[in-house]
Amino acid sequence: MSTLIKNATIIDATSPYHKQKKDILISDGKLEKIANSIPKKDNYTVLELENLHVSCGWFDTSVSLGEPGFEERETIKNGLQVAAKSGFTSIAINANTLPVIDSKSNVEYLIHKAFNTATNLYPIAALTKGSNGLEMAELYDMQQSGAIAFGDYNKPIENDNLMKIALLYAQNFDGLVLSFPKNNAIAGDGNANEGINSTRLGLKGIPALAEHIQIARDLFLLEYTGGKLHIPTISSAKSVTLIKEAKKKGLKITCSVAAHHLILTDDELHGFDSNFKTNPPLRTKEDIKALQKGIKSGEIDVITSDHNPIDIEHKKVEFSEAKDGLIGLESAFGAVNSVLDLEDFISCFTTKPKEIFGIENHSIQEGNIADISLFNPELVTTFTEKSILSTSRNSAFINKKLKGKVYGIYANNQLIIN
Repeated sequence: MSTLIKNATIIDATSPYHKQKKDILISDGKLEKIANSIPKKDNYTVLELENLHVSCGWFDTSVSLGEPGFEERETIKNGLQVAAKSGFTSIAINANTLPVIDSKSNVEYLIHKAFNTATNLYPIAALTKGSNGLEMAELYDMQQSGAIAFGDYNKPIENDNLMKIALLYAQNFDGLVLSFPKNNAIAGDGNANEGINSTRLGLKGIPALAEHIQIARDLFLLEYTGGKLHIPTISSAKSVTLIKEAKKKGLKITCSVAAHHLILTDDELHGFDSNFKTNPPLRTKEDIKALQKGIKSGEIDVITSDHNPIDIEHKKVEFSEAKDGLIGLESAFGAVNSVLDLEDFISCFTTKPKEIFGIENHSIQEGNIADISLFNPELVTTFTEKSILSTSRNSAFINKKLKGKVYGIYANNQLIIN
């Protein structure tokens, strides 16, 4: 069966058809023909959608799905469907499961569960055994089984020497190490950004300093050891500056920012809605401006949804007791597209993250594998509870205006449309 996509504007800076409106014929999972007009045939599945745009398939570098161990939050099967309908042809899965993804067999389990799905699943294995920060896991074995990077999700490596050894060891097989930017001694048991709002609301604050100190330590270690380091989900202006200075030195440092940190501030906390309890916490307008500027200037390499489903029993409780995290796959495009240029979004969800994590990017050219995201970048909608596809409901974007609509994906010889 062949699929004919009509009148699609191609957004792909690596393609000769960039910013051109074309018909696209896909046969046997490959881009057979791209032309101004391709005649319809009876055996074609024809796709004609309002203001249709296509790009290389989006890749989200930080997704949590619960399974194994927390299937009540999200299963791999449903999570991959959510990702596909949210425009993602590939996702990287965090190791915060039960058991933690810290062994060859656990990595292989995840990959097996995603067999023959439209959206590709790539495991990020734990850096330490049990993600307890005490002993390094078997990184090489896990990479050989399919892990694309190593990090303890939302947990900093407090042992300086352990991080040093991990950076040194991973160079033997060109491994990518992740280090969560938080100093627990400074952060303490805080649950909101330290500032005017936390003081007014009586919430224990987490100063941005906790992020800065950890990043500075990691950069010193990276300068000493060499290797590759990725810092996920930075949230403050000073963090952008630190990474900018490290890049000027020639260090192999990359970083990401979560979609919600580009849009939401700690002003949202006045209703004590635990859906706004995140890690790192929501910061200030000044931080948002610096993060957005960091995207445009290239200091920040990647945007992620940081999708983290949490069941109602752990979210619908007192703010200080609620678990951190929010779901973000469904809202990622509309949220980021509301504040950044479309090409910034595409770059930070396709070419840049794929290069960093070693994922092949399939340019939109005849003969290439069809791995594309389908969307309308202009349609303004209100995100509601009905917009949620995940099993868990902990979204921070309910009743917020978003710009853009995702139609679906074509990947792995499968068309998934909302």
